[in-house]
Amino acid sequence: MTSRPYAEVIGDPIAHSKSPTIHNFWLKKLGIDAEYRATRVTLGTLGDYLDGRRNDPSWLGCNVTMPLKLPALRHADRRDEGASAVAAANLLVVRAGTLIASNTDTAGVLDALPVALMPAGSEVCLIGTGGAARAALSAMRARDVSLVLISARDETAGFALLREFSFGGCVRSLHDDHNLVRSDVIINATPLGMRGKAKMPSTVLDVFKEPIVASTVFDMVYDPIDTALLRAARTAGIRTVDGLEMLVGQAAAAFRRLFGQPAPREHDAELRALLTA
Repeated sequence: MTSRPYAEVIGDPIAHSKSPTIHNFWLKKLGIDAEYRATRVTLGTLGDYLDGRRNDPSWLGCNVTMPLKLPALRHADRRDEGASAVAAANLLVVRAGTLIASNTDTAGVLDALPVALMPAGSEVCLIGTGGAARAALSAMRARDVSLVLISARDETAGFALLREFSFGGCVRSLHDDHNLVRSDVIINATPLGMRGKAKMPSTVLDVFKEPIVASTVFDMVYDPIDTALLRAARTAGIRTVDGLEMLVGQAAAAFRRLFGQPAPREHDAELRALLTA
């Protein structure tokens, strides 16, 4: 145990996480006497981990990453509106002994795609059906997007998401030729293209060799920051948004919940330079 307040990010694997760099940067800027760590927690040890942390008065809570976002929701005493909307938790905070599940990924998507890039009435093509896709759909609902077109391995899951979030649209197989349709925004909410993961299929990348298919392409992957999807979009003259934008945006929402102060976003340029060094 430690007397110094701390928070952390948990997941498996976790060594690659940039969250400690982000949160400790903000803590230093604000002069807050606390720290933020990264802790490897597996699916099999999550329950014991949370039981132990509950009894540590210095523990403020934790961010949650793959593959723990769904199990973490089940271990919480209650969930807030954000976690309920996404049906996954990327943040657990302690309040008066109660473990509360939250989700700041929706805030991260909205931060990465401000109104100028994804206004009300937009048509969005979404790649993926997992937890990140759910956060994207929650953000689209908040922004009053008019139509969602899902490209996914599991078309059944895609149709289920459209029904759950009450969007009109269609679903196409990720591996079908011309699987992306013309839209205002294309969002990759999968690990495809991430370091150590499968590559983005050519059926997606080749679409950008045709006339412009979107005005903005947003890739949630941040390792590497410059993905094959973003390079293909840039070559086609399309505006791109990388995964660091969402990562910092969701971290800022979590920081306020964990440490009780707003993140000092006026230092974003310095933070981005640190994260990309």
